[in-house]
Amino acid sequence: MGDGGLEVDAVSKRYGDVVALDAMSFEVRAGELFGFVGSNGAGKTTAMRIILGVVTADAGQVRYDGAPLTLRTRRRIGYMPEERGLYPKMKVAEQLHYLAQLHGLGPAAARRAVARWTERLGVAARRDDEVQKLSLGNQQRVQLAAALVHDPVALVLDEPFSGLDPVAVDVMSEVLRERRAAGVPVVFSSHQLDLVERLCDRVGIVRAGRLVACGPVDELRAGGGGRLVVDAPDAPADWADGLVGVRVRGRDGSRTVLELEPGADDQAVLRAALASGPVREFHPRRPSLAELFRDVVGAGDGGGHGGGGAGDG
Repeated sequence: MGDGGLEVDAVSKRYGDVVALDAMSFEVRAGELFGFVGSNGAGKTTAMRIILGVVTADAGQVRYDGAPLTLRTRRRIGYMPEERGLYPKMKVAEQLHYLAQLHGLGPAAARRAVARWTERLGVAARRDDEVQKLSLGNQQRVQLAAALVHDPVALVLDEPFSGLDPVAVDVMSEVLRERRAAGVPVVFSSHQLDLVERLCDRVGIVRAGRLVACGPVDELRAGGGGRLVVDAPDAPADWADGLVGVRVRGRDGSRTVLELEPGADDQAVLRAALASGPVREFHPRRPSLAELFRDVVGAGDGGGHGGGGAGDG
């Protein structure tokens, strides 16, 4: 894959007997936000570390713009690690200036970049403060500034929204959209599935070191199995329990969410609900990303796969 995209091709990694990644493949296209989701230990962090060269893959290859990643190319990628890597006693501006120069910017360009990103991320007033004196949310903003300060060609962000308040989430979301509009491939992991669903063009779901689902959010939801919402106020709580090919996915008062297997008769469901009285609501609904995630990941994390190395998120 060329045109400024990032590609992970059949990458595998073991830690002793633990399979952290099992021939994992995915691509992040130029100008795309790609959400990387999975349970703790699924292998997301290992995959991101391999992209950056922090961890060496046992097999497979990572490419940018169609060519294998070199050290020079990796220096042009913006990385936000799960374990935040800021120097606590160093002032914000000094730290960002130092990191910008490590990525190859000259002193004047580094100063301009620090001014730009601290302003954009709302921490300009804290440039002369030590990082350890900032709130966790502001430390997170500085960490994102560190990933952006060298104008990276790609962004790899491990749990960038963790611990942020709603205002900071909005700021970071808008920055990621701006990077997408600029043609930058962006991959980030998150447990906040509603946010992933809202932000991302495509999503990859990881289980036990394998990518078990990948595609546009709407396509994943459309293929996630049929659901019915039924509001039968006079029906007993177990009215749908014996229906063939029907599974109860949730109840909220008189509303019941049902999952129908292929070929299940929705009219039989309606008749069963009407047998107990009026039905106020009866309509299909696609599963949310969170429901789809539970369906896919809940199928089991076993099968001999450890699903990630130490510290994998």
